[in-house]
Amino acid sequence: MKEKSKVELYERIRRDRRLEEVSIRELARRHQVHRRTVRDALESAVPTPRKTAERDAPAMGPHRDLVRGWLTDEIVDEVPVKQRHTARRVWQRLTEDHGAQVSESTVRLFVAEVRAELAQLAGDVTVVQEHGLGVEAEIDFGEFIAHIDGEQVKLWMFIMRLSASGRSFVVAFAHQAQEAFFEGHVLAFEAFGGVPTGQIRYDNLKPAVIRILKGRDRTENERFTALRSHYGFDAFFCEPGIEGAHEKGGVEGEVGRFRRRHLVPVPEVASLAEVNELIAAGMARDNRRHIERRPLTVGEAFELEAGWLSPLPAERFDSAKLLSAKVDTKARICVLQSFYSVPVRLARRRVQVRLGPHHLEVLDPVGGSVVAVHTRSLHKGTQDLLLDHYLEILTRKPGAMAGSAALARARDMGVFTDTHQRFWDAARRRHGDGDGTCRLIEVLLLQRRMAAVDVLAGIDAAMNVDATDPALVAIEARRHADASLAPVVAITDALARYDRPPPTLAVYDQLLTDGALATVTTIGDRP
Repeated sequence: MKEKSKVELYERIRRDRRLEEVSIRELARRHQVHRRTVRDALESAVPTPRKTAERDAPAMGPHRDLVRGWLTDEIVDEVPVKQRHTARRVWQRLTEDHGAQVSESTVRLFVAEVRAELAQLAGDVTVVQEHGLGVEAEIDFGEFIAHIDGEQVKLWMFIMRLSASGRSFVVAFAHQAQEAFFEGHVLAFEAFGGVPTGQIRYDNLKPAVIRILKGRDRTENERFTALRSHYGFDAFFCEPGIEGAHEKGGVEGEVGRFRRRHLVPVPEVASLAEVNELIAAGMARDNRRHIERRPLTVGEAFELEAGWLSPLPAERFDSAKLLSAKVDTKARICVLQSFYSVPVRLARRRVQVRLGPHHLEVLDPVGGSVVAVHTRSLHKGTQDLLLDHYLEILTRKPGAMAGSAALARARDMGVFTDTHQRFWDAARRRHGDGDGTCRLIEVLLLQRRMAAVDVLAGIDAAMNVDATDPALVAIEARRHADASLAPVVAITDALARYDRPPPTLAVYDQLLTDGALATVTTIGDRP
């Protein structure tokens, strides 16, 4: 009998007894129930809950202490969670190694009971926390996979989560290095428009912690201390291992949720920048979600919390790492096992490198100006060579131009276009390989002080009149950049005065021929 219908039955029995003073026997006959049910109804309007029979599970009895010992030793010995006994593994060991005749369901019930007891003894029951607006945040790195340009790459997402509103900032990096760790802070604070007034919770990440001391004490990295001082927040480091996972449970759960929600299926993109565009779109969608039946959305809660954050400092923290590198004879530096080109004038010299999470800058040893900027490679052993860095040496060795790796990469990137190739082909046909290549290099050097689109327009204008003069390309490029410099006379008219028949030596050949014959005749006539 369902609980609701039994309550209704009790109500009818009690009403009949109250209105008609009917006997228990009559009530039992009228409602077709046992007299014991009538007595229960008269005693209480709510039926007595049915008692669950307690079973001893005799098949499990001889093995209780053994299983309890396995589960207890794992906690005491701090066995990694992924290598601890599951209920199924316990059942397998009992049946295979100890000959137990017990069902898997019985083992599962007992394992759940033991784990509940051990959790209480270990104090694993968590206490609900109340977080003040703008006070606390949590940070973590999460791993994920993406297909970039057709190749599977392992990436890392940096997540900072405000504890009160649940608003998160996420950005993807190709690594977990210190510069990525710091840049994640900078970008998150800028996205939030402020800094938590209290503390930020961390794992014991290497970019922040050099050594774990007793209790909560840590030897911090000096640059991390500088980051904290710059933005004015405190750091809270969780206990190492599984014991400290619950101390920043909000961001731990956010890593998995964001990955499942916005990175499934695996992203297929052309670059890391496109991955971050997908992530930014996911963060925007998350502003509309609710957390644990809260009345406000994440975005609405963040609007309330944003006013409680500390303002950003006037200057941005520099997250780049300063390195020193030696330029080899191929005008390259090696940074983290990847090669990057620099201007050839710096060959065999030592330079300073500012290594950021996404880019690196090479500084001139004299003056400290930036002489090269490269996108940081996602792989080891790669070469990032810019054709512009080799133009000076190619003017002395024009024959090396056609087979150079820098030219091949310029073609792949679209920097060296079909327009450049047409000019080069025409120049080589007219002036030979060496001189024609030198004319192309002069045109490429124009792009250091003029926009590439203007130089390409200048090449087109010169090619329209079948000219391969770099000076003419420069004139037309300046005219394209500034319409006010349009010439009074069209270029075809300006060049028309140079149109004349090609010179010939036929007349001189005739004079030489006639003169020779006359000389022979005169000599022959002498006596």
